[in-house]
Amino acid sequence: MRYTELVTPVRTIMTPGPVEVDPRVLRAMSIPIIGQFDPAFTAIMDEVMSMLRAVFQSKNQWAYPVDGTSRSGNEAVLCSMIEQGDKVLIPIFGRFGHLLAEICRRHGAEVHTIECAWGEVFDPDEVIAAMKRISPKIVAIVHGETSTGCIQPLKEIGYACRAHDCLLIVDAVATIGGVDVRVDEWMIDALIGGTQKCLSVPSGLAPITYNDRIEAILQKRKKVEEGIETELDRANIRSGTVIGSNYFDLSMLQDYWSPRRLNHHTEATSMIYALREGLRLVLEEGLEERFNRHKWHEKALVAGIEAMGLSLFGRKEQKLATVTCVKIPPGVDGESVRSMMLKEFGVEIASSFGPLHGKIWRIGTMGYSCRKENILLVLAALEATLVWHGFAPNRGEALQAALNCYQENPMNEKSLL
Repeated sequence: MRYTELVTPVRTIMTPGPVEVDPRVLRAMSIPIIGQFDPAFTAIMDEVMSMLRAVFQSKNQWAYPVDGTSRSGNEAVLCSMIEQGDKVLIPIFGRFGHLLAEICRRHGAEVHTIECAWGEVFDPDEVIAAMKRISPKIVAIVHGETSTGCIQPLKEIGYACRAHDCLLIVDAVATIGGVDVRVDEWMIDALIGGTQKCLSVPSGLAPITYNDRIEAILQKRKKVEEGIETELDRANIRSGTVIGSNYFDLSMLQDYWSPRRLNHHTEATSMIYALREGLRLVLEEGLEERFNRHKWHEKALVAGIEAMGLSLFGRKEQKLATVTCVKIPPGVDGESVRSMMLKEFGVEIASSFGPLHGKIWRIGTMGYSCRKENILLVLAALEATLVWHGFAPNRGEALQAALNCYQENPMNEKSLL
């Protein structure tokens, strides 16, 4: 069998991740490979750490990526903190809260959960009351839940965790680079991001940051692997158990990203190039400007959806700016609509999970995908496809409503691109 050169179809990706990769990031990935301990590359690693601190709005010493998808970051942080029997409180308001609970159980935690309906978020007082009742070592919570399009307020929870000597670990995969996330101000002890969403970098790295409260636990559990340990490493007396995972051991990853450069794994060089460029573009645009851009495109999309005669899922005051959930009209085959939009228009939107599967569509407006032409195209494709499926939208109204938003835009034209 003869294989031809790889060619993929042109798509407009409007899912909650992955999203379209910025062309400048793709160019950065084509830069020649250099060794992972080449001074030129370790200088790039240091730049990435500095950029991550800025994007995370943190002065933490430790801010670096874990090699793997976003889930790898969650697992690395949680398995490095959890010892057998540790109490962990997980407020669940969608699919990825359940994921955090599963990871914690697999690493031997005593998991306590509170749940609210998918499409709702917690009043911070509910989480704080549960924390006081359970006295957990860790509160692990999702910031932006892509399965429901909801965002959880964190500031009051962070303050309460610090006051009660509880670690706050946050999954911010869907929010970093698109929504305001203030690690230090909200007293978040460890935070996990992702590359494939608002940073507009391919999936494959999980940027994390953590403070000295987390590092103190790492030092108590630290073990350098045999074959590279020194006499000083062997003399280290641990007061905690060895971290169960080698690959996701933050104490060893920390040594790799520190001036010690202790070998741990072969770095994904091209992905580090990509992350550096993605972070550079975020900082070049400016955090506030970037957050405002995401809000403005969300406003245009929502105006179009509602003008079409469709309804949003969830409360607007709890809505995540980077994900818009749309109720599938009665009698409409949601999967057939998605399939036709992809086949005929090259536009991809997402379904959802669990109790929401088949009930909503999820439209992502993240990073490089969050552009004016994409908003207009997804609205046009959705309207045309619904008409073909026998649903009667308010024809032509969606695009006019979105265009009206763009005409009213107080931001400069560059911000709409």
